[in-house]
Amino acid sequence: MVELTPVQRFSSTDKTDFLSRFKQPARPAVFSELTAKWPARAKWQPEYLREVAGDLVVPLYDSQPSRGRKHQHAPAARLPLAEYLDRLEQGENDLRLFFFNFLSAIPELTKDFEYPDIGLKFFRKLPVLFMGGRGSRVQLHFDIDMADILLCHFGGPKRVILFPPDQTPYLYRVPFSFSALFDAGIDPPNYDRYPALKQARGYVADLVHGDALYIPPGYWHYVKYQDIGFSMSLRAFPRSPANLARMIYNLTVIRGVEGMMRKFVGQPWNDRNERRARLKTHRALGLPL
Repeated sequence: MVELTPVQRFSSTDKTDFLSRFKQPARPAVFSELTAKWPARAKWQPEYLREVAGDLVVPLYDSQPSRGRKHQHAPAARLPLAEYLDRLEQGENDLRLFFFNFLSAIPELTKDFEYPDIGLKFFRKLPVLFMGGRGSRVQLHFDIDMADILLCHFGGPKRVILFPPDQTPYLYRVPFSFSALFDAGIDPPNYDRYPALKQARGYVADLVHGDALYIPPGYWHYVKYQDIGFSMSLRAFPRSPANLARMIYNLTVIRGVEGMMRKFVGQPWNDRNERRARLKTHRALGLPL
């Protein structure tokens, strides 16, 4: 296993405490009681989701990287939410609900939580939902928008592995992407082919129902569902000039080039970037090519 330090757990926080101890030093933390008064804490279970949105057809994503000319954010399937929940209970562990904005699609859910007053200016038009079954995994990546993220978790336990931005040189980032090389792996790592991972230092958070995980801007994260669970992400877009500039660059230049080359070049473009992820990492660290 890559060297990991447990994310510290706290009961709750307030604006002054959060800004000085977590936001300003970019320090992840788990808060066990931040959602204690939310209706979601009692209500958000599979049966409730079936009741309020069972007929809603949702996009689902698998665990494989996009190949050929397929858009990297294209869904692998679309199913009614109730049917998807049935599949999860029957053992489905590949298809995931990912970054689903439920503001207009399931407005009933917006009554079940509130935006905590912890000093972050949350973007209230983008509460997003994630869902997966036992054994589901999310590839190591960081978020393109450089947001402060409050990941509020419900259902079965989920493990989140985090790496600060300064660990990027050891993580085999794929050029023109926001993901690490798929084959490198984190859980478990493939040290024989990807020895730079031995130098990576990160954090691990084991989330249970009701926990809220603060993920600072630019942090890499890998997720493994240990049972059927779902999380809501509340996001605060960057306000510092540096992170704002990075967000704009990511959205316009990096994503634009990736989309164009994938469309017109296809799989050779993907293969080139995957080769270069390993090559650039090993050259920079003086490791065997």
